[in-house]
Amino acid sequence: MMSFTCPDCQRPDSLHITHKLELPPDGRSDEISLQIVACDDCEFRGMAVYEESRRGASDSWHHDGRMVAAADVERLTNDISQCPQPGSSRCDCEVHETYGKTNEYGRWVFRYGSF
Repeated sequence: MMSFTCPDCQRPDSLHITHKLELPPDGRSDEISLQIVACDDCEFRGMAVYEESRRGASDSWHHDGRMVAAADVERLTNDISQCPQPGSSRCDCEVHETYGKTNEYGRWVFRYGSF
């Protein structure tokens, strides 16, 4: 698994995933994971999205991070904590319904901006 460099302290391999919400597949990705990341060495917290597709001749994936407002990190952390099954993309709770929405093209839409 790829490691992130902290955007605040610039220490390589210092970010780890503290919370994640597995979302249903969409029109492009077979696996989507919305994540909270935190630095081991400083106070930084942010969001990341991991997407993987096993369609076609080979697997493809990307893992993107984003600096966002502290209030957005707190809101997503609290929302994930309210889900009874954050590790299941088949959970039908309100949190999964809110974050798992797709657009008219069948593509997952991240509510805090596009990844």
